[in-house]
Amino acid sequence: MLLVEDDDAIRTSLSKSLTAAGHVVTPLASGAEGVAAVAREKPDVMLLDLGLPDLDGRDVLAMVRAVSDIPVIVATARDDDASVVKLLDAGADDYVIKPFSSAQIDARIRAVLRRRGPDQQGESVLSLGALEIDPRSREVTVDGDPVDLTRKEFDLLLALSRRAGAVVTKRELLAEVWGLPWGGGDRTVDVHLSWLRRKLGETAAEPRFLHSVRGVGVKLAPPEPGA
Repeated sequence: MLLVEDDDAIRTSLSKSLTAAGHVVTPLASGAEGVAAVAREKPDVMLLDLGLPDLDGRDVLAMVRAVSDIPVIVATARDDDASVVKLLDAGADDYVIKPFSSAQIDARIRAVLRRRGPDQQGESVLSLGALEIDPRSREVTVDGDPVDLTRKEFDLLLALSRRAGAVVTKRELLAEVWGLPWGGGDRTVDVHLSWLRRKLGETAAEPRFLHSVRGVGVKLAPPEPGA
């Protein structure tokens, strides 16, 4: 794992604690080092402090997301819902509020790795009519044509595909895709569903794969025959 933290004392302490917990830690002091290490080492997870001396942590997150799907846990001093949702929408997989303990960080790391699974190697291509989703390559096609999805759009589609035919609530999607088990981000789900529908070639009024159930949630299902 990569530990990107500019404070020497915190970096040293966390590195020792996480190593003792069984993680192989690469401690780094700057955002530039973190981005370079992601491309060079292909680690399993990154813990990213937002208050770095050379680059804003949010910019580091954007650069990491441009080159990698690595799970990223951000450390932030802000705990208001709007800030947290922005970070998760920007590509963070989880977050911790300062101050935090090494035990909490270890638990967060194990949680994001559990959600991710063993690099999804055991999952085969999921087919729903003309829609095909490959969890391993993170590629999607409709009628054989590739669909360019953002990371969160793909995660949302994959979460729905794993329960194809069942109605999934927005609270469940917030917990699984955004790591927000308490809810409060319904608008975030709605916006991403709208973007996803557009890319799949449908609308809420004329659904093909994504079917909203008013007051309950959304269901992913193949089109009816002849549709």
